[in-house]
Amino acid sequence: MNPKKLMKKLMDNKKNISFNEMTFLLESYGFCLSRISGSHHIFVNSNIRELVNIQNVNGQVKPYQIKQFLRLVEKYNMQMGEDK
Repeated sequence: MNPKKLMKKLMDNKKNISFNEMTFLLESYGFCLSRISGSHHIFVNSNIRELVNIQNVNGQVKPYQIKQFLRLVEKYNMQMGEDK
């Protein structure tokens, strides 16, 4: 899985992103799974105070959760493979 192609797919289409693709992308941006609470998977990045919460709904991630992640990437000017 190429993270750059996956990020382009995410930017072009904020729907139909699989849970596994989103998990891979989060890890590419330096996030790691902190905990699971019910269906919520909480990811953290040691240099960002905000959390990323995603849910696995029939193998897909909810579109609003994708948008929240994209806002964080933009807000913190994050780059792949880099812990800010």
